[in-house]
Amino acid sequence: MTAVAVTVLAGVGVGVWATGGDSGPAGAAVGSSSRSAASEASSRGPSPSPSPTRSYPLSETPRTIPAVRAHTPARGPGWRPQRGARVVVDDAALADEGRLIAGELGLTYAGEKSDVEAGELRLALGDDEGADPESYTMTVRGGRVTVSGPSDAGVFYGTRTLKQTVHGGGTAPEGVVRDAPAKPVRGFMLDIARKHFTADWIEDRVRELGDLKFNELGLHFSDDQGFRIASTSHPEVVSAQHLTKAEVEDIIGLAESRHITIVPEIDSPAHLGAVIAAHKDLQLTSVRGVAARGAVDISEDAAATIVDELLDEYAELFPGDRWNLGGDEYQALTVSDPAASYPQLAAAATEAYGSGGTVADLATGWLNDRADTVRAHGKTLRAWNDGFYAGTSVAPAEDLQVAYWTGKEIGARQPVSYLSAGRDVVNYNDEYLYYVLGEPNTFVYPTGERIYASWTPRVLRGTEPVSAKYDGQILGGSFAVWCDLSGSQTQDQVAAGIRMPLRAVVQKLWDAREPTRSWAQFKALAGELG
Repeated sequence: MTAVAVTVLAGVGVGVWATGGDSGPAGAAVGSSSRSAASEASSRGPSPSPSPTRSYPLSETPRTIPAVRAHTPARGPGWRPQRGARVVVDDAALADEGRLIAGELGLTYAGEKSDVEAGELRLALGDDEGADPESYTMTVRGGRVTVSGPSDAGVFYGTRTLKQTVHGGGTAPEGVVRDAPAKPVRGFMLDIARKHFTADWIEDRVRELGDLKFNELGLHFSDDQGFRIASTSHPEVVSAQHLTKAEVEDIIGLAESRHITIVPEIDSPAHLGAVIAAHKDLQLTSVRGVAARGAVDISEDAAATIVDELLDEYAELFPGDRWNLGGDEYQALTVSDPAASYPQLAAAATEAYGSGGTVADLATGWLNDRADTVRAHGKTLRAWNDGFYAGTSVAPAEDLQVAYWTGKEIGARQPVSYLSAGRDVVNYNDEYLYYVLGEPNTFVYPTGERIYASWTPRVLRGTEPVSAKYDGQILGGSFAVWCDLSGSQTQDQVAAGIRMPLRAVVQKLWDAREPTRSWAQFKALAGELG
C-alpha cells in the first residue's frame, strides 16, 4: 500500500495540462503547457468551458480486473477511442496485438508508423534490461495513448488494461500506469477427459482468460472416462466425442494470440482407463485377480511403450514449453502393503533397483522415464504432489515442478517438504481452487468471495500460508475444473460458476498485496466490465 501511495502522491504536483505535443517514450515525466493544451482542445472541438485555460481534476486510477499495480495521475481529458483513429506499432512483432485491439475498439490498424496523429494508440517495444517480460507501461497524454513493454506479452497485457478501461464508452484516465504480475504462472485447468467440452466453448474461455491476463490453460484430456483428442498413433483409444486435431490447432492458435500457453496432461500410470479399455492386457491386477481401475501394470514394458508413443505424438501437437505428467493416485500405492498385493511390481522393483527396491521406487522410475520422453521435446515438466513419494531410493527428476493440490493421500507431506528440498511449486490447492462437478466426496463449489478474502499463492494446503521465505519458489497457481460427475452441470453452467472465482484468483496472482476494493466493490466492477 505504501508504494502505491507514494506513486499517487508523486502526481499531485503535475501542472494543469500534460504536454500536447510530447511523443517521448511511455512512462516519461509528465510536463505542462497551457498553450499546447488549448491547441489540442480546439482541435478536438468546442470545449464545454469558455475558458482557454480549462482545468481538469487529477485523474483516477483505471478500474480493471486484475487491478493495476501503480498509476501516476495527471490532469487532462484522458483518451477515448474514436472511430477512424489509428493503431500504430513501432515493431512488426506487435502486429498481432495491434490488429486485435484495433478490431476490439473500432480503430484502424495502420502498421509501423513513426509520425504522430491525434487520437492514436501506439504500441511499442522497450529495451528495459532486466524488466519483467510481462510488465508494461500505459501512458495517456495529449489525446494519445502509448502502451510499451519489454515483450509482446507485456504490450498485450497493456492493451487488456486499455480495453477494460474504455469498456462501455469509458475514458482512459490521463497519467501513467506501470504494471507487472506478481506471479509468472496464472492458470486455469480444464478436465476435458471426463466431460466433452466443445471447441467453441474452450475458445470462449481462452478469450476470457486473455482479457483477465491469465497466461496458462491446462488440458487434462485422458482419464478413465474418456480420451478426448484425436490420435494417429493410437486411434483405438479415442472416445466418440472428442476434439479433432484441427480444432485443437485452432485453440492453440487463439491461445498463442492471447499469450496463453497450453499445458497438456496425459496422466499416468493411473487415470488411463480409456487406454486400458482398448488394451485390457495392460491393466494392473492384484494377487487376488482384482483389477485396479484406471491403473496400468508398470512392470510391463508394453505399458511404457504405448504411453510414450502417445506422449511423443501430443508433444508435437502442442508447441508450448510446459507439460503435466500427472503421476497421482496410482492404486498400487494406496493399499497397506503394495508388495504383498502386487507381487509382480515388487519383483520388477527388485530387478531394477536391487534387493531394497520398492513399489514406490518403481513408480518413481516410471515418472522419471516419462519425464525423459517429454523432456526430449523441450518441455518444462510438472507432476501432482502425490506422485512424489517419501523415502524412496529413487529420487524424482530434479527438474520436476510440484503441482500441489492435496494433503489427503497416504503418506501426505506438507508443502514445505517440497519447498525445503528446493522444488518449484504451482498452487492448485483443492480447498480453494477445485471446482469439482457434482461436489463428490467432501468437495464444494469454490466461491470467488472466499478466494478473494483468504487465499493467496502461499496458501498451498488447507487455509494456512507457508513462510514468505518460500515465495520465490511458488511460481503461481491454477484454478481447476474437474468433471467427476460430468452430467451435474452443462458447459454453460460451468462457465457461469467459475466466472467470479477466476477473477478472484487472477487478482491474487497478479498483485500479492491485500486488495483495496471490498468484495462487493470487486463483484460490482466485474459486472460492469462484463
